[in-house]
Amino acid sequence: MPACLYMVWDCTAAHARVDRRMATLIDISVYKPVLAVRQAWRFDLGAALMRIFTCMVTIGSVSMLTLMGYSALKAGIVSSVCALAVFLVSPRVSRLIDERGQSRVVPWAAAIALAGLALMLATASLGLPYWLYFPAGIAMGFAPNPGAIARARWTYLVKARAHDFGVGSVSIKTVFSYEGVIDDIAFMIGPAASVALAAGIAPAAGLAFGGACYLIGCALLLSSRSTEPAEGWADGSEPAQPTAGAERPASLFVACPQVRVLFFLMLFLGALYGVLDTSTVTFAQELGFPIIASISLVLQASISVVSGMVFGAMRPRASLLRQFVAVCCLIGGAYCGLFLVRGVASFFVVVCAAALFYAPFLITLNTVCEASVPGARLTEGITWINAGMTFGLAVGPTVAGVFVDMYGSIAGLNTAAVFALMIPLTALACARIVRRALA
Repeated sequence: MPACLYMVWDCTAAHARVDRRMATLIDISVYKPVLAVRQAWRFDLGAALMRIFTCMVTIGSVSMLTLMGYSALKAGIVSSVCALAVFLVSPRVSRLIDERGQSRVVPWAAAIALAGLALMLATASLGLPYWLYFPAGIAMGFAPNPGAIARARWTYLVKARAHDFGVGSVSIKTVFSYEGVIDDIAFMIGPAASVALAAGIAPAAGLAFGGACYLIGCALLLSSRSTEPAEGWADGSEPAQPTAGAERPASLFVACPQVRVLFFLMLFLGALYGVLDTSTVTFAQELGFPIIASISLVLQASISVVSGMVFGAMRPRASLLRQFVAVCCLIGGAYCGLFLVRGVASFFVVVCAAALFYAPFLITLNTVCEASVPGARLTEGITWINAGMTFGLAVGPTVAGVFVDMYGSIAGLNTAAVFALMIPLTALACARIVRRALA
């Protein structure tokens, strides 16, 4: 055989070995059993609609109030009240959901949140006193967390009802990746729809649309009774019976050190994005290209959707602890590149590269949370770590405003990089705490 044919044969064999290796590392077919669970379609669609509203509350309130003529400070205060209410109230609502069941708690909690939204819309539309926005924002904090509810249902199906629903081959990481993609899609739709409707129709139109989505989503979620977790269910066993006279367990934030670690990691990520979003708007205005802010958000969300799907299909050989440390170092290190931004090109390179690790970071942290808390309290656990993100998003714009006003947008981007650096430092310092839950 001629030498050239030997070379072709060797190259073909090498490509075949690479293809086989990639096939063992990435398997897109893992999503087929998830999509085949028809009973999950209603609660997943419902949770997706509910997410649209929760993703637009902060920017929707700011857009509504600024378009009505309120100052950025007054609009920001109302937005911060909404975010802090979610941080303070939402984990407690989720705790009640775990203890008493979704169908008993979600309706009244959603009713309080929608009543708060109605008060906010009425205040805006009728020109009522400004102070009414504050009780409205506090009431909106009662909104049940749709991402935590959906993940709790999937965990229940996979761990306690796998045989009934045919999901025995599905891993928690896969369903969390699937839910992460839905999170990203809602994040792409919610804020954009809120701003567009408020500017194009009426200032209150964006939040009104979100409220309608939330109401319809709640109805769909609650109609899927067969997938609702049983009260006090234990992984793979019958629901646990409460002991007579037993004291109510402490909050997971107090009782579980792993939840505290995850909370602070998400807080730093939320503060990073809060600072980054504010600084990006100023950075774009300074360069004379305001559209940069919108393009960067769309690009980051699109990249995150793709990376989340790929990550969910991967079969990494590393332990969950190593994956946890790795994703924290990767996302933190990537956003530390903001220290180097000096123009449009370097900005897009940094934010697009960092967006690759956003979905894997969230998926891994949710998976660590699932491994760290009892299955019957997963809604509360996931809500706590999401509350960390919410709190960071509430604090970030204020911090950014101080530095941007004093030193310009580059100082704001550098501040975001400092928050990014805190993520790997915290993960490395607290790896032993996380290890205890994964042993």
